[in-house]
Amino acid sequence: MTDRETIAVYDAKAEAYADAFGGPVPRDLEEFARHLPSGGRVLDLGCGPGAMAGWLADKGFAVEAWDASAEMVGRAGLWPGVEARQASFSDLMADDAFDGIWASFSLLHARRADLPDLIARIARACRPGGTVYVAMKIGTGEGRDALGRFYSYVTEPELTGWLTDAGLTLGPVRTGRAKGLAGTLDRYITVIAHA
Repeated sequence: MTDRETIAVYDAKAEAYADAFGGPVPRDLEEFARHLPSGGRVLDLGCGPGAMAGWLADKGFAVEAWDASAEMVGRAGLWPGVEARQASFSDLMADDAFDGIWASFSLLHARRADLPDLIARIARACRPGGTVYVAMKIGTGEGRDALGRFYSYVTEPELTGWLTDAGLTLGPVRTGRAKGLAGTLDRYITVIAHA
């Protein structure tokens, strides 16, 4: 994510975001963790305030947490065992580096045209047998929400197609509705896939 307006929103609302989404661990994170090897290396790509990264580190995983927002990275780095770094999606250049990559509602801030390449980068960064988690909002096109954040929306066939084109094997696909930071009830899709 390099959209300055979106990053500015997250910098300004880091505390509110942490308060709103610092509750119970999502069931998807528990399922994702079950696929990881003991002590495996995990990247939380777009980590926000780091609660998910902190939970993974507490379970014994070696966790890197990346976010484009300096305020979010500052919060993520406070979790014991989490190596937090200010970075954008384009910084992901590794090959076979991680046993798991968790990208929960972060890739939706990338340009739609960049998503296939970004997902291919994620697949390359995963070790053979590794696990990828992606969550995005369902829809079409691009736009800004009421807070000014940039969003790319996807359909289920688009997202699952990009994942399989990147060489990943699809696991569970789930859809639903939930409220985000802007307070709107949005449709979403989550996918667990394997390298």
